[in-house]
Amino acid sequence: MTTRKYKELVEERTRETLQKWSEQSAVEEKDIYRFLHNLKGTSGTVGLDTVEAFSGNALLYFSDDNHRSWTEAEWGDYIYPVLELFNEPESKGAVPPLTPGIALSHGNVHQQYEILIVDDDVELVAFLRESLERESYYVSIALSAGRGLKLFYENKPDLILLDILLPDRSGIDVLKQIIGKAKKERIPIIMISGEHSIEVQKYAYSLGVMDYIQKPVDIDLFLVLIKNRFELKKEWQESIIVDELTGAFNRKYFNQTMKQLISDFRRTGRTFSLALLDLDLFKQVNDTYGHLMGDEVLQSFSELVKQSIRTEDTFCRYGGEEFALFMPNTPAEQALLVMERIQEVFAAREFQAKRESFHVTFSCGVTEVNGEVQDADILVEEADLALYASKHNGRNQSTLYSQDLLLGQRETLLNVIIVDDDPLIRRMVTTHFAAWQPGTNARVKVTSYADGALLLKSDWYAPEEKYVILLDGVMPGLDGLEVLEKIRSGYPEVNILVIMLTGRNNQRDIVHALQMGADDYVIKPFHLPELLTRIERLAHRFLF
Repeated sequence: MTTRKYKELVEERTRETLQKWSEQSAVEEKDIYRFLHNLKGTSGTVGLDTVEAFSGNALLYFSDDNHRSWTEAEWGDYIYPVLELFNEPESKGAVPPLTPGIALSHGNVHQQYEILIVDDDVELVAFLRESLERESYYVSIALSAGRGLKLFYENKPDLILLDILLPDRSGIDVLKQIIGKAKKERIPIIMISGEHSIEVQKYAYSLGVMDYIQKPVDIDLFLVLIKNRFELKKEWQESIIVDELTGAFNRKYFNQTMKQLISDFRRTGRTFSLALLDLDLFKQVNDTYGHLMGDEVLQSFSELVKQSIRTEDTFCRYGGEEFALFMPNTPAEQALLVMERIQEVFAAREFQAKRESFHVTFSCGVTEVNGEVQDADILVEEADLALYASKHNGRNQSTLYSQDLLLGQRETLLNVIIVDDDPLIRRMVTTHFAAWQPGTNARVKVTSYADGALLLKSDWYAPEEKYVILLDGVMPGLDGLEVLEKIRSGYPEVNILVIMLTGRNNQRDIVHALQMGADDYVIKPFHLPELLTRIERLAHRFLF
């Protein structure tokens, strides 16, 4: 459906609503507020900028929790002028272009630097996020130290902006906890604070921060500084080939080795096998015993593999708890035996934490280069598919890739759920996401609900599926924050991402939503490609 058609539907719905109200003796104030709130978000989304501005101004005169009744003579002076705005000629360029460098292809998210902001000053955070995302950075937000630590360990951001004064603990305490790991992972930390004391700044620098920015922030200088730090980070990454935490080679060296081995095969016919290894249920290790213990497990695992392989083999950290092993001049069947021997030894290894012992296992997928397959991406896909089969069949095993695995490949179902009382928003988002393909092994199902109560009463959740929920903040009955609270308290967080849809001036709801477990927020009016980009970025974390 074209944008023009959506604009016509907004006008048609607006005229129908005002016609219905004119036939009533009075209209409750909360109904007027919700009408204007929805009109503001929807009109801005489809490019009716003057209608959006009018609705935003009119909202200031009404409240969503007031039951006062307004007659047509009273509300008409505020609302009827909007009808004239639909007849104005469209302004060119009403819909801004997409942010440069952001992918909107099906399932192919381009590399973006991710910045984690840990600060409870929500107005500043919202301003910084908007400014940074205009420069093509992706921004995650934590309004507390606890949330910041969680996002740091789970998402591995590329840079951290950390405030000193946080509601639950000091930013200095957070810095002390993460600085060692941040240095090993080459993650710059920038303190950003209203504390101007030279002693505090000297102390922060002595702990290892890269920069100390004083509030208020000069945004132009700030953006140049961030760009400078990422250029420096890129130089670091290009000069380093070893992962400092585990001692394995890094992803850069993985790519170099793959290219070299494929070139060698094409020239000499010398075969090689590729194994992808992934620690089983590793998140449970971090959650139960702490991330320092998780690091110890990674180091122990890496040590064992390096001791068990030949000099000519190449062991790399592929990402997080996933590793890769190249075995030159080794057929896949022989590589499989090597991996099974390492699995047996590692599964027997005992770890100690919190006065108890525990064991960790890993799963593995193996493939080999051949005359038909000489492409790096295909080799990785084959090993990854075999790895998935090992996970699906019970973990702690190795699987050799074969064509039969393609037949038994199980799709991941990603549910995109829109909860919004605006039927036009539901229709637009449903239409837009119905054709989205997040990956070769994932299928999307889009559903919508007119309010939160309908969602919660439905049989919407299945433990084996993944969910992205777009949740409007202002709805009749249960509002978005109440629905969010029930979702987070009643369902496991690991498979559910929640994105709040909120009005631009409703900073209070943004704070509450992030504190209660929302993964992100999008300000109305939003543009659908931008919304897809945010969902792709978040969903990629638990789909792949």
